[in-house]
Amino acid sequence: MIRFYNARIMTMAEDCRIQSGELWTDGDKISYIGKTPAQLPAFEREIDVRGNLLMPSFKNAHTHSAMTFLRSFAEDVPLQTWLFEKVFPYEDRLTEEDVYAFDRLAILEYLASGTTAFFDMYFFPDSTVNAAIETGIRAVLCGSISGTAKDVERLNSQYQKFRNYHPRVDYRLGFHAEYTSDESMHREVARLAHAEQQPVYLHISETKTEHEECIQRHGATPARYLESLGIWQYGGGGFHGVWLDETDRDIFRKNGLWLVSCPCSNAKLASGIAPLKECREEGVLLALGTDGPASNNALDPFKEMYLGTVLQKLRNMDAAAVPAADLLKAATVGSARAMGLTNCDVLAEGKQADIIMIDLHAPNLQPQHHIPESLVLSGDRSNIKMTMCAGKILYENGNYHIGVEPEEIFRDTEKRIERLTK
Repeated sequence: MIRFYNARIMTMAEDCRIQSGELWTDGDKISYIGKTPAQLPAFEREIDVRGNLLMPSFKNAHTHSAMTFLRSFAEDVPLQTWLFEKVFPYEDRLTEEDVYAFDRLAILEYLASGTTAFFDMYFFPDSTVNAAIETGIRAVLCGSISGTAKDVERLNSQYQKFRNYHPRVDYRLGFHAEYTSDESMHREVARLAHAEQQPVYLHISETKTEHEECIQRHGATPARYLESLGIWQYGGGGFHGVWLDETDRDIFRKNGLWLVSCPCSNAKLASGIAPLKECREEGVLLALGTDGPASNNALDPFKEMYLGTVLQKLRNMDAAAVPAADLLKAATVGSARAMGLTNCDVLAEGKQADIIMIDLHAPNLQPQHHIPESLVLSGDRSNIKMTMCAGKILYENGNYHIGVEPEEIFRDTEKRIERLTK
């Protein structure tokens, strides 16, 4: 058992209220939240939080983690050029061992920024699973297929293998996007989703070009077209959603779909600004992701929250367009639920102990007028003092506890990047 005392605690079970007290973990679960009792059990470790903040960890609800190898490699080009000329040709050279190495590099960044779970869409899922299990983080894999109906066999094979694969690993049905696959594949994915009664996720309406070309092909926007195939009968979500119109958003709302917004990537690639204000007002479920580190270029929830709220102010010319606290909830509770991680979405007794400690004594978080808003508008990943996943402290005060030294990961990735990008 681990005891955290002299803590401020934001459980986020209902809102962003903060209480004072202590939190205990027992194994991989939270066993107690409250005031200090008269009698204390024996603990393996007791941590004086010194008035800092304990809160649910961040969850990255959309990423391609192993794209760390292309960070800062393809810059200052729009999405279609970036994807087809700068990314796909180099991804063709990747091996399973490469993806494992580059995932470990991403995991270092996740943990240092308070992220304990990532929703990953990429090649060689065995490599991602192994990297996650060995380092102690959570991974939810998302199907990444493109092509035709025959490719759905691979999706089903991966789903059957990795669903409930490990206490910290799961799998969700998905495919890359409407524009990288044909109608035969979309119908077969819908059939599989109905057979398994599972949600489906994909990139959707990320760019104006993608959105408009789908209308030319199918006479409908991506959201309308896919709903007509029954692909979301059991829920799911879409990544980016920059160009969702009012009818598209209503499709998301009535199907209980998650819009996973990626503000930094959309800004960098000049894809646009997602209509988060309208989504919030119309009851669309919101989560946050980073997209891959080649299009962002960071895996940093603080940057996503900041841009997520300030870009809405600019887009709508309204300083109150989307409250900062809503982005904090999207990056934690919302993202967890979008990934199906309802066992670690908030801090509560019996939930998984996925907890971060925020250094409230840092200069950028002083004075402490409104802590939730300050985390979004003033915070950065240097404020993360500790990251715990499933009851194990994986990052603390700048040190990693993941079974491998960062320098070893850096040396490995440097050699592989040199080979791949020659």
